[in-house]
Amino acid sequence: MSANILVIEDDIYIQELIQEFLRAQDYHVEVASDGSEGYQKFQQGTFDLVLLDIMLPNMDGYSICRMIRNKYDTPVIIMTALSEEKDQLKAFELEADDFISKPFSFNVLVKRVEAVLRRFRSEMKPKELHCARLRLDCDSYKAYIDHALIDITVKEFAILQYFLENVGRTITREMLLDNIWGYDFYGDTRIVDAHIKNIRKKLGLPYIRTVKGIGYIMDGGDS
Repeated sequence: MSANILVIEDDIYIQELIQEFLRAQDYHVEVASDGSEGYQKFQQGTFDLVLLDIMLPNMDGYSICRMIRNKYDTPVIIMTALSEEKDQLKAFELEADDFISKPFSFNVLVKRVEAVLRRFRSEMKPKELHCARLRLDCDSYKAYIDHALIDITVKEFAILQYFLENVGRTITREMLLDNIWGYDFYGDTRIVDAHIKNIRKKLGLPYIRTVKGIGYIMDGGDS
């Protein structure tokens, strides 16, 4: 789950460790060592998440969180040595998405990052997806051609949803395995071909085309 993350932390040792752990998970990371620099970087860049210390030079984390929330809905995780209840309450009053007390496990931090990003992306997803005559209702997990309901499995719905979120993009079998079956799947990639065959049969339309030697592409063509 790649994302652009801004880390605003004045402790260089902690800052470097956070960078190391997040980059090991394929996140793109930028850092800032004081509050003013951090907020300036935030405004100049495009970030999916901010990891924000509270006790910072020039501008404290609470002020940064407040200014972010005044204009943006970018997720913010507060990380601080201020661990009393009043500090946590203040963070959540400023609409921070999570709060983690120092010292913390970097493995736990990575999981918190994953959880916040997953929750935010889920909230941002459209309730319906369309491609030509195909429509997916993402709340009810139902698929329709025109107004006719298609009988598909949960796994087939997930595959169709991934294709509709990436219309016009070539999707490899490995991408489908990673995103639908999960990174811990070690089975035969032919399971993807079997599911695509079933989906094509149920759609009755040539929306999913084979890209020889690579994978598949959905373009919504009817011919």
